[in-house]
Amino acid sequence: MTLNTAAADTAAPAALDADQLAARIAAGHRLTEAEALAVLATPDFATLPLVGAAGTLRRKHFGNTVKVNYLVNLKSGLCPEDCTYCSQRLGSKAEILKYTWLKPDEAVAQAGYGIAGGASRVCMVASGKGPTDRDVDRVATMVEQLKEEHPQVEVCACLGILKDGQAARLKDAGADAYNHNLNTSESLYPEICTSHSYQDRVDTVQQAQSAGLSSCSGLIVGLGETPEQLVEAVFALRELGSDSIPVNFLMPFDGTPMEGTWLLTPLACLRILALVRLTCPDKELRIAGGREMHLRSLQSTALEVANSIFLGDYLTSEGQGAAKDLDMIADAGFVVLGQEASSPAEVARRLQHAAHAASAHEAPAGGCASGCGTGCGPASSADAPGCGSAATGCGPRAAREPVLRRRGAGTQQGPNA
Repeated sequence: MTLNTAAADTAAPAALDADQLAARIAAGHRLTEAEALAVLATPDFATLPLVGAAGTLRRKHFGNTVKVNYLVNLKSGLCPEDCTYCSQRLGSKAEILKYTWLKPDEAVAQAGYGIAGGASRVCMVASGKGPTDRDVDRVATMVEQLKEEHPQVEVCACLGILKDGQAARLKDAGADAYNHNLNTSESLYPEICTSHSYQDRVDTVQQAQSAGLSSCSGLIVGLGETPEQLVEAVFALRELGSDSIPVNFLMPFDGTPMEGTWLLTPLACLRILALVRLTCPDKELRIAGGREMHLRSLQSTALEVANSIFLGDYLTSEGQGAAKDLDMIADAGFVVLGQEASSPAEVARRLQHAAHAASAHEAPAGGCASGCGTGCGPASSADAPGCGSAATGCGPRAAREPVLRRRGAGTQQGPNA
């Protein structure tokens, strides 16, 4: 049994009393495995009441705020790992941008776009198994510069598997958090990756915690996991003490082993998010990559249990437009964390204005047909080899609207096509 099996609307009402369960959890009860499986088995017709029940825990701990996060892809593609789900994996034929390290000024400028859109956390991400000490020093310089310009913003680094002392170096530079996802259950892990182990991931999260960094670790769902394996993974995150839990929904990139894998429905996604909230009631729960294509029209409903999103684009794929994200937050009756005095709709209008101003004053760097706005530098730049034909001539000053748009895919196709 896989998670794509939608519960039939004609099924008998689930034995689970979601309201009672949420009340017990609010009083200190820890979700059991049997209860967790019952959550995932909730019929479609009972899923929205389940979301409402789990939402009482979200509002107890986070009110009506939504934390906005923004990704900066410091280095794209060129990864030696064999993770089956990843467009940047060794041997991937996915049409993504490939470039080596952004310069610190470029990375900080890119982060500034997200901050202008209401982001209170910037996630600085680089592909690869793990950083060298020189790489960590490079990112530490970026963190220091970003903190100097935006001291109020949290910085989360995501650089892969860490070696001794590297987490402490990032902490000393001013990083607040470190992301390293468990991705799935230990029992399924050997089927999705062989170039490193599940324990390698656990060890890295624990290294970050030991250095005083907030731990950010989450999931990719829709990999073919059983309900039991999903519960195993979520409970592992609970035991690990992850402070923030991003839930990614598999984007089955063409050119990867997971190509054509579609195992989720919007209501199944809501049940998964409700499970995470009921398991970890006071943790930041972020709807992350793939939300647009899997939650679709239920994205705003997901905010009833999740209290955090990524704004705009992801690492190698385009997300919903940033202004549309902010409008969605406003339409659902939520406010952006840190900007409670302004409505998200007003933040969205400011972002649109900034985007128009940037487009008017920044000269295009050679005619970017895809509008990718990669920030990877001109095609001739030694710092940006292999950007791909769709990105020829793209530079950090290529005109784009809005500014946060089209950061990743580098193709002619529309977002999430």
